[in-house]
Amino acid sequence: MMTTMAAMFGGLPMALGFGNGAELRRPLGITIVGGLIFSQMLTLYTTPVVYLYMDRLRLRLGRLRHGGRAATPEVAPA
Repeated sequence: MMTTMAAMFGGLPMALGFGNGAELRRPLGITIVGGLIFSQMLTLYTTPVVYLYMDRLRLRLGRLRHGGRAATPEVAPA
């Protein structure tokens, strides 16, 4: 997140710039900032989903390997 924020804040002057030649640099700045925001949001949403699917796959394979029993031992309630 820190790297993305640093790159995004570095691209903001280009996206919001005024002056000579700003009309040529502004689309690049907007693209950089928008791409960074989109990729960061995509990463923050998809990474936990991938970990959940991998955990479910691990549990399924553990049940298959142990003949229908739970792969992990039961924890007694405290």
